[in-house]
Amino acid sequence: MRGDYQQLVDEISAVLAAPATLEDRDFRLIAFGAHDDGGDGGDAGNGGNGTDSGEAGGAGARTGAPALDPVRTRSILHRRSTSAVRAWFEAFGIGRATGPVRIPPDPSAGVLIGRICLPVRHRGVVLGYVWLLDDGHLADLETGTRGGPPDPRIERAMETAARIGELLAAEARAGAELGELLRDLLTGPAVDREAARTELRARLGGAADGPLALAAVAPWAPAVRDAEDGGPVPGLSALPGALAVCAVPDQGLAVLVRPRPADSPGPAGAVAERLLRSPQAAGAAAGTAAPRHGLEELPRAWREALAAARAARAEPRLGPVARWETIGPYRTLTELPPAAVPDPAVAGLLRPEHAELARTAEVFLDCAGQAGRAAAALAIHRQTLYYRLSRVAALTGLDLAEGEDRLLLHMALKRARL
Repeated sequence: MRGDYQQLVDEISAVLAAPATLEDRDFRLIAFGAHDDGGDGGDAGNGGNGTDSGEAGGAGARTGAPALDPVRTRSILHRRSTSAVRAWFEAFGIGRATGPVRIPPDPSAGVLIGRICLPVRHRGVVLGYVWLLDDGHLADLETGTRGGPPDPRIERAMETAARIGELLAAEARAGAELGELLRDLLTGPAVDREAARTELRARLGGAADGPLALAAVAPWAPAVRDAEDGGPVPGLSALPGALAVCAVPDQGLAVLVRPRPADSPGPAGAVAERLLRSPQAAGAAAGTAAPRHGLEELPRAWREALAAARAARAEPRLGPVARWETIGPYRTLTELPPAAVPDPAVAGLLRPEHAELARTAEVFLDCAGQAGRAAAALAIHRQTLYYRLSRVAALTGLDLAEGEDRLLLHMALKRARL
């Protein structure tokens, strides 16, 4: 389907002789029409995002465009717009518009080149935007917003945008159905899991029996979306390599990815990193499960991915995307049921006024009880370390010379992070 988007974007680029870029309504790149701008590699500019692939296109697109403006430069580097840039473009009413919207250059906003935005709609719902760079050569193009009839080229471009809207809507519906099946497989009752597995295998074809990886982003804050959009999750077109995506209530966002090579955690991690830049992922972390073959072990893989995401939130050094294989003791701790209250031996130590003592104890235990290493890690004198540990012992009643007491304290401190 990505090739279909590329072909339609190329049509618009050719009709208007301007570089065109297609983004979804969250300003994530879907396709672009390339052009020769005399030295930046033929990338197309846009309103928010930049390129993230080397696809060529845009036959007939205008050459000789000016250098990149800061908004486009940032978009190329980060694959999406900042919230401030998105808000700036949305202030021109592109989310409500049913026809072309001119957006003038504004150096104070970092926009050095004007744009024409073609809203991509289906049944009244905006699903994305086609952005056209206008360095002035489209200034006389009648868009139909000044009382006169629109230029036939704009009419053709809007017809193509409507075809893009149909594709996006169909993809959203198909993606929503796949997401429902994935959610049933991961968290549904046994009878639903078996039915979901059978249907998902039929939908995914050969990919269902090959290497698969799961990524979790937690927490995931659902955004209010129109029903046509299929729910508060990103479209598959915005997640390269993703086979299905779904929001699991009270748990997080699940993404099923086909890893390449088969045992590589890279693709799932890359998708998770991209999702962490979404507004719905504010304050979230992500985790990936060990790769699997086939659908049968995906419920267990989902628990692994969630455990890794929880560990990444609890222990920043593991994140922002943690692999289940690398989270150490959190593999065991995340399997335990939630504790209503902390272990009584450490309850006092976990009070806010003793945060420094708790950190000292945790670092000391992380260093296998080696005082020199712990003092260096904490940047304190060894005598200061001994004094703090004596206070820890007094607060908890634990003997840090005893292995079982050390184990209890270490696990309790790690669990408190979760």
